[in-house]
Amino acid sequence: MDVTLAGQTPTLAPSPPVERESQLYVASQWQLMWWRFSRHKLALASGVVVIGIYLVAIFAEFIAPYAPDVVNARYLYAPPQPLHLFSTEGGFHFAPHVFGYKSVVDAAAGRRNFTVDETQVVPVGLFVQGSSYQLLGFIPWDRHLIGPVQSDQPMYLLGADRLGGDMFSKTVYGTRISMSIGLVGVTLSLILGVLLGGISGYYGGAIDTVIQRVIEFLRSIPTIPLWMGLAAALPTNWPPLRIYFGITIILSLIGWTGLARVVRGRFLAMRTEEFVTAAELDGASDMRIILRYMAPSFASHIIAATTLAIPAMIISETSLSFLGLGLQPPLVSWGTLLKEAQSVRSILQAPWQLWPAAAVVVAVLALNFLGDGLRDAADPYA
Repeated sequence: MDVTLAGQTPTLAPSPPVERESQLYVASQWQLMWWRFSRHKLALASGVVVIGIYLVAIFAEFIAPYAPDVVNARYLYAPPQPLHLFSTEGGFHFAPHVFGYKSVVDAAAGRRNFTVDETQVVPVGLFVQGSSYQLLGFIPWDRHLIGPVQSDQPMYLLGADRLGGDMFSKTVYGTRISMSIGLVGVTLSLILGVLLGGISGYYGGAIDTVIQRVIEFLRSIPTIPLWMGLAAALPTNWPPLRIYFGITIILSLIGWTGLARVVRGRFLAMRTEEFVTAAELDGASDMRIILRYMAPSFASHIIAATTLAIPAMIISETSLSFLGLGLQPPLVSWGTLLKEAQSVRSILQAPWQLWPAAAVVVAVLALNFLGDGLRDAADPYA
């Protein structure tokens, strides 16, 4: 119970609910989006995972123990070596290590069989010295996040492929190609979708009819055969980097139609709004009205749609590369790595070649959950 001295006017402190409600009325659209998004715990965790994946893509040379072209014929299809962080020899202490291999040649099958030999201890260190590379493309360095202390000893955390290459290193390097294709492809699709959809919805008439018929034609063609046909049209003598950009452009030319239809519908509803009429009376050009006034009015929806479109781009590139019509070696992507696991014999002999598929699943699920959270946060009727 409040006690007030005689002659004094009692002062009441504002209650937290009232103060919180007053903040909602003065908060910007982005603040409201962040408050709604932060309550979506699964989307928040997925955002952290997505940021981690892109950090792996940026610092792939530092994180990977070996370069993707490093192979060792002595360890073809070597099984994974679990990483042990602590050692009990001489007392319980932190000593990262893996166990070496013991191999036996199977003359009947014509291959070498490996077993993990716990008598051979391979010390593993952090920030170890290894092959030289250019960090971020311009910083010369030779340190790696993790690797064997002695470079001549084997360390295959996720096993080895048919050439004796490290699957962990190749999966890390594949993150850069697969995730960047999704990001670059969606960026190009975003530009085409907003521009063509905005023109279609703003002008209407014959221009709207032509653009919508083109969209309907592209959406009526089966997606995978269309991808396969366009990817097969790329010259086989192109260098890997040009093929990379060719695949990115192909995916972008197909992926803009859905966003363009959404933008067209919003522009049809907004072109009679008062702020559009005021911009026209002020002498603003049509492109300025489209890009400066109308498109930012539903930028939150565009962000959510873009986030949900990145997984489709990643799966598209993985599918094309898996079928042999996308990226080709020496470029390393999740799709080119999964191409090695096409045969049943290969999977039975070395099931760890499916690790890139796990990376695809994690990336796609994280981006989908992140997109769902952004879509819910951007809903103006929530």
